[in-house]
Amino acid sequence: MFRKTSLVVTLAAALAGMAGAANAQDVIRHRNPGSNFPIAAAVEVPAGRTTVYVSGMVPTVTNEQAPRNSLASFGDTKAQTVSVLQAIERALQRVNLQMKDVVKMQVFLVADPAKENRMDFAGFMEGYTQFFGTPAQPNLPARSVMQVAGLVNPGWLVEIEVTAVRP
Repeated sequence: MFRKTSLVVTLAAALAGMAGAANAQDVIRHRNPGSNFPIAAAVEVPAGRTTVYVSGMVPTVTNEQAPRNSLASFGDTKAQTVSVLQAIERALQRVNLQMKDVVKMQVFLVADPAKENRMDFAGFMEGYTQFFGTPAQPNLPARSVMQVAGLVNPGWLVEIEVTAVRP
């Protein structure tokens, strides 16, 4: 009887240890070979992780004195990017996540009239790199950036949606 109980306890402990090892797996972020560009080439999420999809976020008004729904009321691409990423950060915090948990990002940029009607990718990157690829937050998401014809509000140049994984 002692051997049977001992075997069952040992087997249960081994199985619990295996489950713990599986849960301890980290998200794997593959860098682009030979590049220091701050996005992941690919991200692997281990089985059993909870995925959280955050709806597209848009900028907040930064200049109350500017005409309503104008570019001047929301700022340039950099300012809008920072505003949107701050909104995403708050949304993640509400569900007990952080920017480091973001594994996928889709960015929609509208052409900026001040940039010869081209998207301001450099301005976007100036805002983005304040949140990703920093010494304090080195985790990089897989990311797509695309220029779109327009967003719901004519003053918006930036909308971003993210997918995060619960640690």
